[in-house]
Amino acid sequence: MSESFAELFEASLTGGQSMQPGTIVRAIVLELKPDVVIVDAGLKSEGVIPIAEFLVDGELNLNVGDEVEVALETVEDGFGETKFSKEKAERIKTWERLTKAFEGKETVIGIITGKVKGGFTVDIGTVRAFLPGSLVDVRPVRDTSYLEGKPLEFKVIKLDRLRNNVVVSRREVLEAEYSAERDSLLANLQEGIVLKGVVKNLVEYGAFVDLGGIDGLLHITDMTWKRIKDPAEVVTVGQEIEVKVLKYDRERRRVSLGLKQLGADPWVDIARRYPEKTRLFGKVTNITDYGAFVEIEPGVEGLVHVSEMDWTNKNINPNKAVTIGQEVEVMILDIDGERRRISLGMKQCVPNPWEEFSQNYQKGDKVSGQIKSITDFGVFIGLNGGIDGLVHLSDLDWNDDGTNAVRKYSKGMEVNAVVLAIDSARERISLGVKQVAQDPLTQFMAENTKGQIVKGIVKAVEARGANIELAGGVEGYIKANDLSRERVEDATKVLKVGDTLEARFIGVDRKSRIVTLSVREKEIQEEAEIVTEYSRNASTGKTSLGDLLKDQLGGSGE
Repeated sequence: MSESFAELFEASLTGGQSMQPGTIVRAIVLELKPDVVIVDAGLKSEGVIPIAEFLVDGELNLNVGDEVEVALETVEDGFGETKFSKEKAERIKTWERLTKAFEGKETVIGIITGKVKGGFTVDIGTVRAFLPGSLVDVRPVRDTSYLEGKPLEFKVIKLDRLRNNVVVSRREVLEAEYSAERDSLLANLQEGIVLKGVVKNLVEYGAFVDLGGIDGLLHITDMTWKRIKDPAEVVTVGQEIEVKVLKYDRERRRVSLGLKQLGADPWVDIARRYPEKTRLFGKVTNITDYGAFVEIEPGVEGLVHVSEMDWTNKNINPNKAVTIGQEVEVMILDIDGERRRISLGMKQCVPNPWEEFSQNYQKGDKVSGQIKSITDFGVFIGLNGGIDGLVHLSDLDWNDDGTNAVRKYSKGMEVNAVVLAIDSARERISLGVKQVAQDPLTQFMAENTKGQIVKGIVKAVEARGANIELAGGVEGYIKANDLSRERVEDATKVLKVGDTLEARFIGVDRKSRIVTLSVREKEIQEEAEIVTEYSRNASTGKTSLGDLLKDQLGGSGE
C-alpha cells in the first residue's frame, strides 16, 4: 500500500477533506474555560479558541455541546493544541458571500457605521466596506443619521480581497427599486394633489422629501406661514409628512412641495380681523438692527420698527428694548395684505410724553431741567417725561451773541427756561433762557422815549463810530458824523473807550437790538430850546441871548 496507516487514520477523522490553515470546519464545544473554548473538530487533538471571539456585547451565549463553524489556524502548535478561529471563519464566509454577490450582481445587507473622507463605512458581517457619499442615495446626502444603525441593502461594485477593499452602493439598489414605483408616480403626479413622503435630507433652503421613487423640494418658505430660519424648526430627517404638490416640471422632473398650504392661510381677511389702532399682545420672534418681529397669531408676524419702540429714543438698540420670546403689547399701525406686511408700534401703547407736556404746559410757562447736550445750534434741556426741549442760541441771552453766551453753559447744569412753543405732532419744544428775565431793550424803551437824552459808556471806538453801553446793558451806536454839529471824519479823534457820553435817543433797530444815538441831534435840540427860550424872554426883556447861552453852558462868560 502506498499510504501509511497514520495517513489513512487521519483521513477517516476529517472525512477526507484537506486540513490546511483557513479551512472551515464544524466543531463541537467540549469545555468552556475562563479564557478559551475547547472544541472537537475530529482531529487528533482538541482545538482551542479565545473565548473573546464568542462574546456578544460582553456576554457569552454558548453552551457545551453546541456546534460552531470555525477556521483552522494551526495544527498541533508544539504544545499539543490545535488552534481555531471563529472570527476568521466568519470573515472567510463573508468574503465568499461578497464574491458571490459581486459576480451575481446581487445585494448584500450592511449597516452604515461611520463617516470617513469622501463617504461612509459600512459593516457587512466582519468586513468593513466603503460607501462613497455620492452613492448613498439617488441624491447626495450630507446627514446619514436617519440611515445609521439600520440594516440596509447594498450592491457590491468593487471587490479586491487581497487588498481588503470593498466598495458598495446604495443608490443602485434604490434606483432599481424606484424605477417601477417612480414611473407609476410620475404618471399620476399633478399639481394640487396631497402625497405622503419621508424627509430624507435637510439643506439651508429647505428639505428634500422622498415621495416614493422621486424626491421633491419642500422650500423653507413653504413649510409654515410664520418666518423661520432653519428647516429643522419644522421637520426632521426620517419624519413622515403629508405635502401638497405646488409645481411639477415634467421635463426636468422637479417637484415643488408645500406643507403650509395644507392649512388655512392666516393672512386671509387679516385687515378685517385687526383694524388699525387695535392693541394686542404678541411674542417677539426675531430681532434685527432695524426693529423686532412680533407674532400676533400663529403664522402672522409684524414688524415693530426701531422708530416705533420708544417715544424719546429714536435710535434705540432693539436688543436692549426686547428679547426673543418676550410677550409685548403692540398696536396695529398699518396692514399691507398683498405684500403680507404688518407695521406695529410699541410706544403707542404707553402715554405720549409730548402730548402730556402739551396738556400740562403752555406758551409762557416756566420750566427747569438739566442740560442734556450742547450743539452748534443750541442747548437741549431734559424735561418731565424723558423728553428734551431746545434752547436756540439766539434765546440764551438778550445782549450777548449766542456763540459767546453758550460758553457759559455745560452739560448737567440746571437751568430755568420759558416755554416759547410746543409742537407735539413734530415732537418739538422750543424754550428760551433769556425770556426768564425781562427784555432790557423793552425795559429801556419803556423808561426812555424817542428823542430823550440818555447817558452811556463808550465800549468800543472805530473811525466810523462808537459802541455805547446804555442802562441795563442795552447796546447803543453813534456814527462819527453824529458826534457833533461840526463835521467829524474819525470818531477816534473825539472819543476813547471809557468816556461817558450823553446823546439823544433817535431810533432803535429791533432786529439787531441796537439803539441809535446822536450828539449832533442833542446839540441841535438844545440850541433850539435856547432860541425858543430867548424868544420868549426877549418879549419880556428879561435877559439877553448871551446870558441864556452862559446859563446853558454853565459858565460865567469870563
